[in-house]
Amino acid sequence: MSRNEKQTRSLKTELKTRAEGEEMIIEGYFAVFNKETELWPGAYEEIAPGAFDNCLSNDIRCLINHDTTLVLGRNKANTLELKTDNYGLWGRVKINPNDSDAVNLYARVQRGDVDQCSFGFNILNEVTDWRDDGTVKWTLVELDAHEVSVCTFPAYEDTGVAARSKEVEQHKEKQLEVRKANLKARLNKNGN
Repeated sequence: MSRNEKQTRSLKTELKTRAEGEEMIIEGYFAVFNKETELWPGAYEEIAPGAFDNCLSNDIRCLINHDTTLVLGRNKANTLELKTDNYGLWGRVKINPNDSDAVNLYARVQRGDVDQCSFGFNILNEVTDWRDDGTVKWTLVELDAHEVSVCTFPAYEDTGVAARSKEVEQHKEKQLEVRKANLKARLNKNGN
């Protein structure tokens, strides 16, 4: 899988809204550590603690549904705060009261109509575990995050997951070729 491909991962979370004086805030976890997520049957992924440590000073934006025209906040503008703790990647975005899209989203989160989030990233380092039971698990060790999103329908089936699927199929094909070669070698050995 090309590590240059933008990836997104999503989770159902407990986004919260609150007011701090005149400010409207949306906050919650955009990613959770040490939680094995099934991408599809037999394929799993988990984010390791520390995976975001080297990228939190990047120019990261908070978007609505991954739409780059709907920016809720940005860490360089001090309208988005991101940090990690033992649980995961936590974020807090200050809603612009003059932005009707942002105010409408705040109301939807407040009512519970929107409660999912996602994050966009590139994989810098990962560990692949091809398990004896035929399943595979990727542990994301280092990520380069560039956006977090509050989402109505977060999409897990993006190009990154499709690329993972191709990687598994290639691995299975290689395993089959090795088994064929081993069987052929045994047959040749027994035939002599």
